[in-house]
Amino acid sequence: MAQVELAHVDKTFPGGARALRDLNLDVADGELLVLVGPSGCGKSTVLRILAGLEEPSAGTIRLGGRVVNDLSPRERNVAMVFQDYALYPHMTVRENLVFPLRMRKLGKDEQARRVAWAAELLGLGELLERLPRELSGGQRQRVAMGRALVREPAVFLLDEPLSNLDAKLRVAVRAEIEQLQRRTGTTMLYVTHDQVEAMTLGDRVAVLRDGVLQQLAPPRALYETPANAFVAGFVGSPAMNLFAARVATDAGRSALVADDVRIALDGAVAKAAREHGPAPLTAGVRPEAIALAAERDADALPARVAHVELLGHETLLHVRAGAALALVVRLPGMLQAARGDAVHLRVAPESIHLFDADGARIAL
Repeated sequence: MAQVELAHVDKTFPGGARALRDLNLDVADGELLVLVGPSGCGKSTVLRILAGLEEPSAGTIRLGGRVVNDLSPRERNVAMVFQDYALYPHMTVRENLVFPLRMRKLGKDEQARRVAWAAELLGLGELLERLPRELSGGQRQRVAMGRALVREPAVFLLDEPLSNLDAKLRVAVRAEIEQLQRRTGTTMLYVTHDQVEAMTLGDRVAVLRDGVLQQLAPPRALYETPANAFVAGFVGSPAMNLFAARVATDAGRSALVADDVRIALDGAVAKAAREHGPAPLTAGVRPEAIALAAERDADALPARVAHVELLGHETLLHVRAGAALALVVRLPGMLQAARGDAVHLRVAPESIHLFDADGARIAL
């Protein structure tokens, strides 16, 4: 186990493509940190730099307090699992697990001890004599993790390990990875493009965009207090409703105005909006912060249903308020609604997020 530190790390590839920009990241000993972001944001590059497969263009890499910039991958005691498993097809599961130990010239007794430990930990005991082609996707992924674990690494790196699995298996293996990390206490960095994985797995989540760290926080803080409009729109499924607006005050009451739609404000949100002044801003509201309202409600927002998603435990209404404001509304259960229905909505004023013209969060 080891603490991981990246200080002012840059990475520019030949040709000028800049993958990382002044990245500072500190991962505690025994922490499971998830890196998430859209394709090309630099998250896999972070893992490759930590593993020694790529050299940073600038900055310092520390593992367990030791600078490792000039150390080879073998000297770093880091294990990496890729999304394609990378198992040797002609070797049995046992031979795949033993191979990295044999390359490190460990004794046969120590090899047997580590393989037995990993097999018990990952439920591979009955699979040891099978070839990879005789395994399911989830079993192959467990073997890949076992091959990394037998090395007893200080840091465990996983690069989108579930991307080749079907939806049901992803959920099962995701739970196995979390339990594995808790049992071993190994420092783990986990890369994914799936923000659901990020929110359910990580002690903390780092959101990257174009090589720049946007926010590093526990999942709940990331969801409830996004640092900027990008994080607000990226984290959450369905995503936060974001729209351009301005603040208007009439008879002492403040409201957000988006084209021909007015959304009442009160409390800390209204105060922050007034202090922001007349400058344009971006407003955000989570789909679950919008509810159906009675037509007689003074603050009700008339809307029309454009699309309905019935998901069993919940219903997602895609609606259009006014002439152009598109919103997604999350409601519990199976709602009887159809395209074209007229509805009235109420936005919880205290749940509104505000962002300035540059996308930065306006403190409430």
